[in-house]
Amino acid sequence: MTAQPKYIILLGPPASGKGTQAAIIRDTLALPHVASGDLFRYNLRNQTELGLKAKTYMDRGALVPDDLTIAMVLDRLAQPDCAKGALLDGFPRTIAQAEALGVALAEQGRGINRVINILVPDEVLIARITGRRLCRTCGEPYHLLFKQPQVAGVCDLDGGELYQRDDDNEDTARNRLQVYWNQTSPLVAYYRERGLLVDLDGNCPIDQVTQALVAALADL
Repeated sequence: MTAQPKYIILLGPPASGKGTQAAIIRDTLALPHVASGDLFRYNLRNQTELGLKAKTYMDRGALVPDDLTIAMVLDRLAQPDCAKGALLDGFPRTIAQAEALGVALAEQGRGINRVINILVPDEVLIARITGRRLCRTCGEPYHLLFKQPQVAGVCDLDGGELYQRDDDNEDTARNRLQVYWNQTSPLVAYYRERGLLVDLDGNCPIDQVTQALVAALADL
């Protein structure tokens, strides 16, 4: 018999390390990393039907409706490389999205196998977000705590000026975290009640988080 596809959700606030961990374990699990932000950028860049619909909302500063976001994710999960399942990062964000995803998978005789909730204290997250810097010329990323340039404020690669993105300042970072907690607290409870949620300490070195994550998925 062919093994059932595995669907794993990575939950965690901005800068909790979801994307970093997904990039590390996707090869180990042989599952593609499906990030909602990447899907939006792909559909907008390629002017797909879904992307053009989403753009009409984004252009007027409105939130993209759940049904469009869900449609983008389901379209991605229908691609051949997702035949064995996927690591979902940044989706679902709300109970409505979780319910819609559950219904869509159930119609195919499938379901979510595990939800990993990466926990990091807010003040640590703020330091991670506000410490980010980018080269204005080549876009090379740096961090004041984890990846400092050889010369402060100067890119190692091309000598370009390093700058902080507007959405990486402290006020914006705190607002982003508040939005995340408001949206996601019910989602954490939703998956915990279904016996799918595993809490993971994300305030550790990257390799330790990876080891704990792989252990939490070992039975899959």
